[in-house]
Amino acid sequence: MAAVIVDTPDSLKEYVGKEIGVSEWLTITQERIAQFAEATEDRQWIHLDRERAEKESPFGTTIAHGFLTLSLISRFMKDVIQVRSGVGMAINYGLNRVRFPSPVRTGSKIRARVTLLSVKEVSGALEASFSVVVESEGGEKPCCVAESIVRYYR
Repeated sequence: MAAVIVDTPDSLKEYVGKEIGVSEWLTITQERIAQFAEATEDRQWIHLDRERAEKESPFGTTIAHGFLTLSLISRFMKDVIQVRSGVGMAINYGLNRVRFPSPVRTGSKIRARVTLLSVKEVSGALEASFSVVVESEGGEKPCCVAESIVRYYR
């Protein structure tokens, strides 16, 4: 699905309360998981030791770090919404209500559904809150649910 492109941050206002779109699928490889483990120094066996995970983990294989899934929200947001002009810089201002309802198994494909919850003026910027629901292909429950806050500075 192609990204929704709005002219300016103020143009976002017409999308409040609406699902903006769904990102492209992204395959979560063992290599990506291992790179994340190294970058964060979180080398727990459920992420890196496939043989042990197959024997001992309730998931039957290695799984991605929840924070890896969460960190991909910025990438998914670019797939879904872009502001053409009127932005000096866009800042990831933070997150609210983050949960990981189900695991992301190695080799699975994930994507995000993005809904604009609100837009408000703050000092020198427009602050937008997005609901981001990351789902795994064929999964019954989302693998990550978060409210992402972006500030668009003019």
